[in-house]
Amino acid sequence: MSLEVNALSGGYGQVPVLKDVTFTVPDGQVVGLIGLNGAGKSTTIKHIIGLLTPRTGSIKVNGVTLKQDENAYRQSIAYVPETPVLYPDLTLREHLELTMMAYDLDQKQAWIDLEPILQKFRLANKLEWFPDNFSKGMKQKVMIAAAFITSAKLFIIDEPFTGLDPLAVHDLLDLVRAKKERGASVLMSTHVLATAETAADAFVLLGDGQVRATGTLDELRSQLHIADASLDDIYMAMTSGEAR
Repeated sequence: MSLEVNALSGGYGQVPVLKDVTFTVPDGQVVGLIGLNGAGKSTTIKHIIGLLTPRTGSIKVNGVTLKQDENAYRQSIAYVPETPVLYPDLTLREHLELTMMAYDLDQKQAWIDLEPILQKFRLANKLEWFPDNFSKGMKQKVMIAAAFITSAKLFIIDEPFTGLDPLAVHDLLDLVRAKKERGASVLMSTHVLATAETAADAFVLLGDGQVRATGTLDELRSQLHIADASLDDIYMAMTSGEAR
């Protein structure tokens, strides 16, 4: 089990944002993290990547907590944030080399593995450019390339489709499928429900900091007694009360 979130409560202030959140992301599966703005998706992700400390509960990645082995925990995770984080004084090449060093990758082999990704996202001729000056979509491609060069067990992708053109979305989903086939797991937070429905194996629906439902699309249909419902239908049915 790549990710195990158990009875997680936490947040920023005195009142916890997350309340007893429990779910798993098994090896070789893509799980969609779905919910309205303010439902707790970003707070959940920040706890998983170690930016926030749980008040109660536990988070394990590849069987290890952050406290047990910080280095192993962090190297097991690759993260693509909603807003790209880039260093203004580093070239694209230097960003990628920094990632290779952080994950203890063999640089010669990493560059070989990276070449098709750079070609796919039309970055191969921009290695000496400064990505801090790129467009939003191109910056997102840099973050994707840096994440997917790693051999992480868990890939966390937060609103990955923002700013990406349709071809880039297709290319990203190809990378996700390839990692999944190699046994990695993917937690994908997105509002693009039609894409999530086709790309994810299962879903975690958050509302008001709590898990409202988990399971495959068929399992969610059964829980809500809505036969043949799309993920969009299920999402609307579960969030209609929260949206008011």
